[in-house]
Amino acid sequence: MKIESIRAIPLYGKAYEDWPARYGELEQTRTLVEVRTDAGLSSLGSVYTSGPLVSAALDLLRPLYTGASAIDPAATTEMLHQNTFWQGRGGSVTHTISGIDMALWDLLGQVTGQPIWRLLGGKYRDRIQPYASMLMVAPERMGERLLAAKERGFRAFKIGWGPFGRSAAGVDEAIVRAARTAIGDDCHLMVDAGASDAFWPHGFKWALEKSRMLKDYNVAWFEEALRPDDIDGYVELTRQSPVPIAAGEVLTRRQTFLPWIERHAVDYLQPDVTKVGGLSEQHRIGQYADDHNMLVVPHGWNTGVGLVVDLHLCAAAGNARWVEYLTPEPYLEDVFAQPFRLDGEGMLQIPQAAGYGVQWNWDGIAKLARG
Repeated sequence: MKIESIRAIPLYGKAYEDWPARYGELEQTRTLVEVRTDAGLSSLGSVYTSGPLVSAALDLLRPLYTGASAIDPAATTEMLHQNTFWQGRGGSVTHTISGIDMALWDLLGQVTGQPIWRLLGGKYRDRIQPYASMLMVAPERMGERLLAAKERGFRAFKIGWGPFGRSAAGVDEAIVRAARTAIGDDCHLMVDAGASDAFWPHGFKWALEKSRMLKDYNVAWFEEALRPDDIDGYVELTRQSPVPIAAGEVLTRRQTFLPWIERHAVDYLQPDVTKVGGLSEQHRIGQYADDHNMLVVPHGWNTGVGLVVDLHLCAAAGNARWVEYLTPEPYLEDVFAQPFRLDGEGMLQIPQAAGYGVQWNWDGIAKLARG
């Protein structure tokens, strides 16, 4: 079975209420790719990159993927990676290959009648805990936002970006205090500084001091406390911090992750399947991290397609513990024919059917894609 064509499907949505609309009122950063085969089968992948860049990358890659195997995902996408070292390695081209790779794994699952986690080697778990991921707001509003997610059944929560690190130190602690008060002591709380944001103003000493404050609130991990390229700073912060340190969402390709793993630069590694090079790449990264006694938590600020892939990756990984779940999030929940439901313990079931194991809401996707 061969790849016949691939098209980009840009998704459009109004920018988050508390997020600056840097690219216009309709913030277009999520794009699906649809892979069609000569056998009439098709599948979707997810790319965290704007539509015009994905379309341009597909134009560049077309001579390579047209006629390539649609059921040898790791081999086909490695061929795409290997032939684009000089054009876009690590940027929008790598991101686009990520989406293609996901779709090929689903096609392999459709053909074999097997769920992706079994094709990856088998499952370590039937369910996993999602954490409700949301932006920070002022302390007086933070509790209300968290309680809404808790009422939906979540028992783990991550708050990040917004005013954290951008105003007085007392505001940072007040936000975290409000969050812990709202969810209680029996729920997990994670904090994301968002240091990959533009012109992050802080360095190592700020991050270390902030980690000591977070220890008082029993924070499960402190995410992106330093700029993304400061591997030396992360190594030292991970060594000294009283709370676990997490990062890795902007890194791409397994080769980039090697020094982070070998130097144990973080406690929780966070590759994003829509950027890193795909499911094939992330599975290899996760196995290497496991060999170095490092936990992997997929970064999932993307779409429902990305969430499903993360569930399969976590099922097939011995070193997985959580999965990111944006809430509320139309790019996630509106794409499913049957949205996921948390069980009584706040856990998500791993899909069991062939391929992705889910059905898409094409009307919802069409609405997000503006037809």
